[in-house]
Amino acid sequence: MTTLTEANTVDAIASAANDDNQSAPEPKKTFAIEEIQSLLPHRYPFLLVDKIIDYVPGKLAVGVKNVTFNEPHFQGHFPGRPLMPGVLIVEAMAQVGGMVMTQLPELEGGLFVFAGIDKVRFRRQVVPGDQLIMTVELLWVKQRRFGKMQGRAEVDGQLAAEGELMFSLVN
Repeated sequence: MTTLTEANTVDAIASAANDDNQSAPEPKKTFAIEEIQSLLPHRYPFLLVDKIIDYVPGKLAVGVKNVTFNEPHFQGHFPGRPLMPGVLIVEAMAQVGGMVMTQLPELEGGLFVFAGIDKVRFRRQVVPGDQLIMTVELLWVKQRRFGKMQGRAEVDGQLAAEGELMFSLVN
């Protein structure tokens, strides 16, 4: 083998190694409804997230809930003036948070339930036709069993609700 051939071989190996490092798959940033259903146990009428539009593994998720008049709770909450119940807004934020919790490498496959909610405030009514944008950020995980997140729900850039959500692994 000539010196030129050896140099070209070394360059080719180095180039291939760099290509492998650069082609590492990017984490998934969006999730369609089918992918959400594969990660969360909720189903109609209690699945309150239509899609995830941004996801940073181990940190945060941003989800969308399209609020429609034909949802069952609007029949009685309230006749003539439909308002999305605050507890469902909080539940929708928790489901977005569940997308982060269920994909933490050390906690994958577990069932998370509410362990508590603190500092929740409702700032704006949510009505049919609104699109609820929920941003939920992981604050901490303790003992690989408990997690705390900060949730924020907005409609048209206006804050609708916010609060701290706590989760517990029950498996």
